[in-house]
Amino acid sequence: MSEARILHHLAHLVSQDSQNPPRAFSANDALITYPVSVLERAGFEVRVDDFGDGHINILATRGAPKLLFNCHLDTVPIGEGWTRPALDLTLDDGLAFGRGVCDIKGAAACLLTLAEDDGEDGGQDMALLLTTDEEGAGSCCVQRYLDQPLDGIEQVVVCEPTLCEAITEHRGFLSVKGVIQGQAGHSSEPRALADNANHRLAQWLSATLTYTQAMNEANQPSGFNVGLISGGTKSNVIAPEARLHYSARLAPGQSNEAFFETVKNLGGAHAWADWEIPFSGSPLPAAGQTSEAALGFCARVKATTALTVGAPVAFWTEAALFSQAGWPVLVLGPGDIAQAHTADEWVSVAELNRALGIYRAMNNVAVSA
Repeated sequence: MSEARILHHLAHLVSQDSQNPPRAFSANDALITYPVSVLERAGFEVRVDDFGDGHINILATRGAPKLLFNCHLDTVPIGEGWTRPALDLTLDDGLAFGRGVCDIKGAAACLLTLAEDDGEDGGQDMALLLTTDEEGAGSCCVQRYLDQPLDGIEQVVVCEPTLCEAITEHRGFLSVKGVIQGQAGHSSEPRALADNANHRLAQWLSATLTYTQAMNEANQPSGFNVGLISGGTKSNVIAPEARLHYSARLAPGQSNEAFFETVKNLGGAHAWADWEIPFSGSPLPAAGQTSEAALGFCARVKATTALTVGAPVAFWTEAALFSQAGWPVLVLGPGDIAQAHTADEWVSVAELNRALGIYRAMNNVAVSA
């Protein structure tokens, strides 16, 4: 019965185009009104906050909850390469296909089912925050919630795909854009070696790669990736400007700010580089916290149901935002991150059932604490 309801909710959620970008939906769309109606029927007090431009929060509470579940309803763009309809739920040999089934509408469908189950059992305390802007630039939904958080919350669960393992640590995410200035001229001039913006970019990049490699060799594992580079006009013109966009993924205990302050001036870049940080997300846990409280919560859940605590993961989640604000946080959801953002995205039905059971146990533990 629960499995049928999970799939029923998931079919409704997948059918709603929630691609981000363009984030072209409003509080009047079924993406919002459908979960609101389910939660209101289950006895929740529901508040919808529309911050404009597709930034929408659904905050649902019943009773006096101590645990907050967080899911985002937006997805990455559909993209190319699909062999199944991306906005229709397709079931095939125990797998559910559709954009967002893994990341993370499947988890949202599980929580809607849990809300209904507990409603039938008398309305157990529960809290759920659904957001719509996790996947695109300029996200604000979680931060706007944190400006006025619920009273009484002692633990947060962010429902990103972890194969239903409880993750208490993950890497941060730092996004940086750079503009490198050169001095234009004819390429025959000897000064091209030093004045070419492309050469200067290469100089900075070489020094930064050496630095990050040394961090890894010193048992400070970090990820670094230059995703975009552009510069110059012609092969016989000294490039007057070059641009790049890089990201770094630092391990728990490391600092985005310290990394940026170190690498921004490498290779002499202080003289010819300007930098902008579009986004900086701390590792989990953040703000000097440890995983102790989240691990303690996991231990209480393990006493009532099968639960595995997984190793730190490389991808970033909005769990770091809750952690930075002071809450113990863990990440747990159905599906494998390897399926997220792919064509023919899928999640196994068995994983959805397992997630529902774990979410139920978590909420029971929080209620009985």
